[in-house]
Amino acid sequence: YVHDVREVIGYEVPLAIDHFGHVCVEDGIRFAKRMEKYGIAWIEDMIPWIYPDQYRRLRNATTVPVCTGEDIYLKEDFRKIIEGGCVSIIHPDILTCGGALELKKIADIADENGVAVAIHMAESPVACMAAVHAAAAMHNILAMELHSVDVPWWQDIAKGLDKPLIKDGYIRVPDAPGLGIESLDDSVIETHLNKDI
Repeated sequence: YVHDVREVIGYEVPLAIDHFGHVCVEDGIRFAKRMEKYGIAWIEDMIPWIYPDQYRRLRNATTVPVCTGEDIYLKEDFRKIIEGGCVSIIHPDILTCGGALELKKIADIADENGVAVAIHMAESPVACMAAVHAAAAMHNILAMELHSVDVPWWQDIAKGLDKPLIKDGYIRVPDAPGLGIESLDDSVIETHLNKDI
């Protein structure tokens, strides 16, 4: 599959391999070595983040950057894997790592240790804009993930943002007060509520 994707997009477009579930570290090493020839941007969550020694083994065994972090809460646990040389890239989520200030603190620890930050972001436009503002305050931001590009009504939840939100691969940091959102559209939210919950 990776070969086929590279055939289509070439080598100018970064290609990362997302969440694996969890596999044993030896399988992770074997997989990473097979992926080296494809110039992968990163491999993510090969093993549970609570095993820093296994992450260090994985990172030291391959040239593919190793990434984890969307399930980690607070800077103390990030500090362990960053300062322990366990990752090349951290992947914190603004809603699960402790908020905007905590995300900035995590990014500062990463910056001091030569580790890049790729923000995980699979939330609403409100959380997206909070992550954009936090990213603008970082020195070592590599990317910000966005899961909702194919949800046509997603951006309509928040009023006052640029349309389209993403231009040439970037989101402009708003200069309006707060997060740059004028208001929320309750009718859009109500239309897309999951009534089965």
